[in-house]
Amino acid sequence: MKHERKSALVKELADVFTPAGTYYLFNYNKMSVAQATALRRSLRKGGAALKVVKNRLALRALPADLPDDLKAAFRKPTAVAYTGADPIQTARILKDFAAQNKVLVMKGGVVQGRPFAPERFDEITKLGSREALLGKIGALMASPLTTLLRTMQAPLSSWGGLMRQLKDQKPQSE
Repeated sequence: MKHERKSALVKELADVFTPAGTYYLFNYNKMSVAQATALRRSLRKGGAALKVVKNRLALRALPADLPDDLKAAFRKPTAVAYTGADPIQTARILKDFAAQNKVLVMKGGVVQGRPFAPERFDEITKLGSREALLGKIGALMASPLTTLLRTMQAPLSSWGGLMRQLKDQKPQSE
């Protein structure tokens, strides 16, 4: 491969390995062409992409501050699934494909700038979507305010109930 072509590939991979990006590394050794095409198609539907990389070029493109554990993942055939959209959805697509076809072996990756070991991949797939997590945070933030409002309204409603009982007990004159 010519030096210009290698430089272009390293630049292209450096764009994939952005510091705040999300990418998953896996071994695709036993994957057939039909399976690779199916995986690319399902990743594309989820807003992600797949790239088979040359390990030496990928190591040149990696940011310098990445842990050595992740750099060690670039041995044997390596493919990268990357996304700028929802990282959880991409992880679920990879997990479903691996469960159906038994050909992917996770090597690790980076989720929104934070590296993870291959053992933690299942934890990532169990997370909720970004919107669901934001909804939970919103509910948790609103809960103390709701409790405060109910507490402040309780004396007023009790006062109203007390007045109604007094009115009912008072003999009515005609």
